[in-house]
Amino acid sequence: ARLRVALELARGRAGEAAAPALDRIELETERLDELVGGILTLSRLGTAGAPARRDPVDLAELVREVAADAHFEAEARQVEVEVAAGRGLWARGDRDALRSALDNVVRNAVRHAPEGTRVGISLAATPEGAEIRVGDRGPGVPEGSLAAIFEPFVRVESAREREPGGAGLGLAIAARAVRLHGGTIGAVNRPEGGLEVALRLPAGPRPAGG
Repeated sequence: ARLRVALELARGRAGEAAAPALDRIELETERLDELVGGILTLSRLGTAGAPARRDPVDLAELVREVAADAHFEAEARQVEVEVAAGRGLWARGDRDALRSALDNVVRNAVRHAPEGTRVGISLAATPEGAEIRVGDRGPGVPEGSLAAIFEPFVRVESAREREPGGAGLGLAIAARAVRLHGGTIGAVNRPEGGLEVALRLPAGPRPAGG
């Protein structure tokens, strides 16, 4: 916050010649803010023994909400976001944490999706509960590194990891949030190209009258 205040003061006092440097400072400040926020979230999830809340969560509603938010970022990159989510699937837990998990996975897919392609988000029932799949057509990940992408600050040798953007914590945050809810997360390279991440959650009760 202090950096942002100082930056605005500098903009008011500096001339046009300083604008490019100040713009770069603003960009790096945003990246630093994202990094610090991600570390704090990881720390909070890592020390939690259970979800902060144990409420019924409508997964179809959650998927559509995240997809709608992702649409704006995707549109700027000329990427479409497609959703296939039936209704009637519920989980139990902290809705904000589950939303953050899915949002990080979807944003990662949008960031790496080539222009003119689609990011698909599907929700389906499983014997244990529900599975959300997020797939893109971007660069894949070496087979031996698929599990490592869910670890914080791990860099794998792939075109996907060399692409700009992000602090490298989104998938780690998603993994911890899903596991905190008794679920699992994994990734596979799609035969047609790209990466698919699957979030699997145990079933939760439908609220009375829901």
